[in-house]
Amino acid sequence: MDLDALTAIDVHTHAEVSRTGHPSLPPALLEASTRHFKAHGHRPTVPEIAAHYRERRMAAVVFTVDAEHATGHPRIPNEEVAESCAEHDDVLIPFASVDPWKGRAGAREARRLVTGHGVRGFKFHPSLQGFSPDDRMAYPLYEVIEELGVPALFHSGQTGIGAGVPGGGGIRLRHSDPMLVDAVAADFPDLRIVLAHPSFPWQDEALAVATHKPNVHIDLSGWSPKYFPPQLVRYAGSLLQDKVLFGSDYPLITPDRWLADFAALDLEPEVRPKILKHNAARLLGLTADDPERP
Repeated sequence: MDLDALTAIDVHTHAEVSRTGHPSLPPALLEASTRHFKAHGHRPTVPEIAAHYRERRMAAVVFTVDAEHATGHPRIPNEEVAESCAEHDDVLIPFASVDPWKGRAGAREARRLVTGHGVRGFKFHPSLQGFSPDDRMAYPLYEVIEELGVPALFHSGQTGIGAGVPGGGGIRLRHSDPMLVDAVAADFPDLRIVLAHPSFPWQDEALAVATHKPNVHIDLSGWSPKYFPPQLVRYAGSLLQDKVLFGSDYPLITPDRWLADFAALDLEPEVRPKILKHNAARLLGLTADDPERP
C-alpha cells in the first residue's frame, strides 16, 4: 500500500454481502439500517468497495459483524473478507469480527485470522452481539488481540440497526455505552481501542475515556460531520487531534458526503491530514513511526 499516494484512510466500512449474496445480518435489521440512514439499497461486494475507494485514491478498513449468538444468523466468513481484501491490498485493509460468546474458541479463531489470513484488527458491536464489553467472558478474546498488537474497534452509542423495528429488533443500546469500554481499556492497557461513531447519547463519556486512556481512539463514522456535537469537534481539533480517525460507515454514508461536510468544520489546516490519514496509518501499523506501539 502506497501511503503517499493515498488522500485518506477510512477506518470504518462494511462488507454487507458475501460472494454468494448471503447478507451479513438478518434482512429486516439491514433494511432498518438503510431506512434510518436514508441510504441507497445496493450492498456492494468487497471488490466493489475496492473499486469505489481506488477511484478516490483512498484506503478502507473492511469488516463484517459476527452476531450469530444473538441473531441466529450465519455470518459472512472472516476468511472470505480477508481473502477478498488481499486481492485488493493496494486499497483495502481487512478486519475480522468474532462473536465474544464463542469464548476460547473465538480467541483461537482470532489468532488464526491474524497469523494465517493477514487480518489487521477486530470489530465489535456490543448492542448487536448482545454483550457488555466489560463482561469477563470476552477477556480471553481481548487477551489474544492485545498480544497480537492489532486494534479492537467497538461500536458505541445508538445504532441504526433495528431502528424502527418493533422492540428495536431486540437490540439493547446500553451495551454500547463507552464507559463499559473504559473498563476494558483499564484492564488491557496495551490493547489499541477505537470507539466508533459519535457516541450519542454518551458523547461526553467517550471524550472522557479517550482523553484519560492513552490506548483509546475515536472514529468519526456513522454521522455526517455537520451533525457532530460541538464538543466532539472541539476535542478533535485540540486534545484528541492525534487520536481521532476518519470513518464513513460506507455504504450507509459515502466518503464523498462525509468529506464534503468535514470540509466545513472549524479545524486548523494542520489537524485535517492527521484525522484523514496519519492517525489511522500509525494506529494500523502502516508507518515505521509508531510511538504508541508497546
